[in-house]
Amino acid sequence: MNEENIDGINGCSKVRTGTQNEAALLALMEKTGYNMVQENGQRKFGGPPPGWEGPPPPRGCEVFVGKIPRDMYEDELVPVFERAGKIYEFRLMMEFSGENRGYAFVMYTTKEEAQLAIRILNNYEIRPGKFIGVCVSLDNCRLFIGAIPKEKKKEEILDEMKKVTEGVVDVIVYPSATDKTKNRGFAFVEYESHRAAAMARRKLIPGTFQLWGHTIQVDWADPEKEVDEETMQRVKVLYVRNLMISTTEETIKAEFNKFKPGAVERVKKLRDYAFVHFFNREDAVAAMSVMNGKCIDGASIEVTLAKPVNKESTWRQHLNGQISPNSENLIVFANKEESHPKTLGKPPTLPARLNGQHSPSPPEIERCTYPFFPGTKLTPISMYSLKSNHFNSAVMHLDYYCNKNNWAPPEYYLYSTTSQDGKVLLVYKIVIPAIANGSQSYFMPDKLCTTLEDAKELAAQFTLLHLGDPDD
Repeated sequence: MNEENIDGINGCSKVRTGTQNEAALLALMEKTGYNMVQENGQRKFGGPPPGWEGPPPPRGCEVFVGKIPRDMYEDELVPVFERAGKIYEFRLMMEFSGENRGYAFVMYTTKEEAQLAIRILNNYEIRPGKFIGVCVSLDNCRLFIGAIPKEKKKEEILDEMKKVTEGVVDVIVYPSATDKTKNRGFAFVEYESHRAAAMARRKLIPGTFQLWGHTIQVDWADPEKEVDEETMQRVKVLYVRNLMISTTEETIKAEFNKFKPGAVERVKKLRDYAFVHFFNREDAVAAMSVMNGKCIDGASIEVTLAKPVNKESTWRQHLNGQISPNSENLIVFANKEESHPKTLGKPPTLPARLNGQHSPSPPEIERCTYPFFPGTKLTPISMYSLKSNHFNSAVMHLDYYCNKNNWAPPEYYLYSTTSQDGKVLLVYKIVIPAIANGSQSYFMPDKLCTTLEDAKELAAQFTLLHLGDPDD
C-alpha cells in the first residue's frame, strides 16, 4: 500500500475518534485499485479510477449525498453507490476529529449512472432508521453580490469585480422594478470555473470588503436548475422578465398575440415578470424570438422558455437538519432571481397553490363587523371548511394550504441577531414536514424583522411564494 493511500486514511484524523476501520478502508483500496487522498477537509477516493484515460466526466455526472451517518466511511458507502454504476471519484467531507461531516459528492463516469443513483438511492435506508438524500450536484460558478449602489451600471460592476477577483466572465444585473434606470441593489457574478468562484467568495466573504465605499454581501447564487432536453422540448410557456409593474396581463396577452392572433392561451403576471402560456409549442418558440428585446410600456423585455419545476429533483441539501455553510456546492433551488431567497423583498401578493388553484391575489372577503344578536344560532365549523380568501394572514394561508394537501402543519423555528444599532432582529425558518426530504428542506426569507408577528408573516409569505407553481 503506497504512502499516499495511508495518508489518505490518517490525514484527517490527527485527533482520532477510533470510529474508522482502517483495515476495511485499506481492503477496499486493495480490492478496487483506487487511490485515496486527504486534502482540504475532504477525502478523495479515485478521481480518476484505475486505468482511466482522457478528460474527467462531463457536467451532470456528479451527485450530492446528504444525511450520511457521521461514523460511516468509504468501506460502507462505496459498495452502495457502485450499484448505480462506475464511480469516477468519491469525495467524503471530513472533520478534523476523524468523523465525516455528513455529506459527500459522488462523480460517476456517465450522466445516466448519476441519474440512476438519484432514482434508486434517494431516501435509501443506509442503516436502520437512517435515510440518505441523493440529488444532482452542480459546479456553481456564480456568486450573489448584494448591497451594490443602485446607480451603478453593468459595465461599472463588471470592471470593479474584475479588479478585485480573478476569472470573472460576466455580470448579470437586473433593472429595478420601479425605476428601470437603476439596478436592484444586487448582481450575479459569473466565473470561469467553480474554483475561481470559490476563491473569489473566500476573498470577499469576511463581510468587511467594500466596493465604492459600501460593505457588500456575498454568497453563492443558487445555480439555475438544469432541465433535460426532452422536457424542454415540450415546454410551451414563456418566461417574460423586466416588465413595468403597471403593465397588465391583458396588455401582455395582446402584445404576444400580435404575431399570431389567438396563439396565447393565458398570462400570469407577478410583479414585474410574467408567464405566457401558448396553445402550441411552435407558437411559443416563434414568439420568443420575435418578442425578446421588444418594448412593452417603455420597458425592454427579456423572453425565454420557462423551466418546469421538477419537485422530486429539487430536493434541497438537508444535512442532519442543517444546510452546511461550508459546502461549496449549495445546490438545487427552483431558481427565479426575482423570487430568490437572496433577492426577495416582502412580496406584494401571496401566490399560493390553494385547493389546486394558483392564485396570486385571491378575491378578498369584505372586512367588516356585524352585530351579534342574543339567540343567534351558531354552528361549530373547522377553519379548513372555509375558502382560502377568508384568510387575511399568510400564516393562516400556509396552515390552510398544508391541511388541504393532507400535510402536517408547518413548523416554525425562530432565530435572532443584533443589528449595527443594537436592535434585536428576528427571522423564522419554516419546515414543511411532508416535503422535508422532497422538494425543499426549509424556507427562510432573507429579510429580518423587528417584531415577532412581522417575522412570522414574512416567512409564511415567502414559503407560499415558493410553494406556488407558475404552471398551475
